[in-house]
Amino acid sequence: MSGIVGDNVDDGSGVINAPTGGATVSSSNPTTSTNAALGTNWANSSTGDYYILTDATTDSNVWTNVDAAQDSIQPPQPFGGQGGGTISGYQTGGYPSYQNMIQKYSYSSDGNSVDVSNLTRTVNHCAGNSSPTHGYTCLGAPTGTDTIDKFNFAAGSDATDVGNATVVGFYPSSASSSTYGYLCCGYGPHISVIDKNAYASDGNSSDVGDPAVTKDHNAGSSSETYGYDHGGTVRPSNAVSDVIQKYSFSSDGNASDIANLTGPSPAGSGQSSVGYGYNAGGYGTLDTIEKYSHSSDSDATDVGNLSRASQYGAGSSSTTYGYCSGNVNAPYDDIDKWSFSSDGNSSDVGDLTGAYGAGAGCQY
Repeated sequence: MSGIVGDNVDDGSGVINAPTGGATVSSSNPTTSTNAALGTNWANSSTGDYYILTDATTDSNVWTNVDAAQDSIQPPQPFGGQGGGTISGYQTGGYPSYQNMIQKYSYSSDGNSVDVSNLTRTVNHCAGNSSPTHGYTCLGAPTGTDTIDKFNFAAGSDATDVGNATVVGFYPSSASSSTYGYLCCGYGPHISVIDKNAYASDGNSSDVGDPAVTKDHNAGSSSETYGYDHGGTVRPSNAVSDVIQKYSFSSDGNASDIANLTGPSPAGSGQSSVGYGYNAGGYGTLDTIEKYSHSSDSDATDVGNLSRASQYGAGSSSTTYGYCSGNVNAPYDDIDKWSFSSDGNSSDVGDLTGAYGAGAGCQY
């Protein structure tokens, strides 16, 4: 006998009653917007797949498939070991002057970005975080701010101010776990903190550790278990930095200096694949794409070049490609992408709505 056997209250043989509460039976699968009580069961009568609602978040539900493949139905995941986004990359804010635009560009087809909504403020030199459903734009110039803006990826609505960082500043690096957004260092004038803010509840961030090296104009990447900070300008010495430092997502604490880029690189952009962090471009005429392992704490290697030098580009990551948008050198409006699966140069696949650099990157 196979299948799910419920309480058998009959004395006779071969009578099997349904499990208490039963399951919704349908010829189709549930979706992320199929809202129900946590623990609800769903059976697909066409495929035989059986799902349990393991995260009941309105319109962003997670239905876990109990088969061996574990091919769950869930919103796109940012990092936490899942790689990057699957739908769109974003650039928020930017230079020249101070912008409040939220621009997005498609990951499924190359092309230009579109202006979809606005931040609560005009800002540049800010940092971005990505949850499964929302983007975050934190800190930024002109005079330094502690604002944390949040916007809904799917709705395309304007951002709301949902909290404050523990510091006022700009030029920080950022990293994203599956549950928290992180900021590391920054200029304000010399910020020596690692902040984190929860995705599940709006509110202020908390100071959870200190960097091994205090710097700004830095960039970051994310693995399943660690946030990474690379490059930048060391403070207060003003020396340019090649340091790669990392801090744990699972336990609050200080960062450790683990490796080096191929050379000093302030004002680069950060990207993340499953297994590697990337630094693209940097101050002046840098056009290099470097990558470093998330598993071995080893130095970065030069794996390609951008289509042009990029200073203060905004980084985002799909599951298969790294992206660098914008530039303050000219400034340029290019959106560059390169493959994570094969090292090599990037290609110019689209343009921002204008020539904007020093924005923040997110992915959905």
